[in-house]
Amino acid sequence: MRRVLSILVDNQAGVLSRISGLFSRRGYNIDSLSVGETEDPAFSRITVVVRGDELTLTQIARQVEKLADCRELTELRADASVCRELALVKINAEASDRSDIVGIVEIFRANIIDVSNTSITAELTGDENKIAAFMELMRPYGIIEMARTGLTGLRRGPSPLRKDPGFE
Repeated sequence: MRRVLSILVDNQAGVLSRISGLFSRRGYNIDSLSVGETEDPAFSRITVVVRGDELTLTQIARQVEKLADCRELTELRADASVCRELALVKINAEASDRSDIVGIVEIFRANIIDVSNTSITAELTGDENKIAAFMELMRPYGIIEMARTGLTGLRRGPSPLRKDPGFE
């Protein structure tokens, strides 16, 4: 079972270390982790993707919520949230393959952000399945290098993550 946890934390030094340390000390693997400042610079949002059985995932959530820096934790369910990832992909692009590669980039609504004599770098945003499909189509040309941000997301609708009126 897989869960996407969105954690609102105080934007202070050491918070990420304490959260990730909680996972590592207990032997939990993090599939994906992204962190960034929110609209309020006093807070950061950490998005963590974890896998495990129901009991383990519930235990993880409870332990994170106990941390002093944790202000709110919510699960981003697929039916009630919007989640995306950014990938930068450098592709081997011989002159004879460029038009095919550009065509695939356009189909995926990606952007070409760098071009050299022998490579094209594309920027792609989307869910994990979209990025995986793009990577599969690029493999025959040769993927030189890739960097991914990890999943990030928000709940659908007007409600912010912060439920506690003290954080509005």
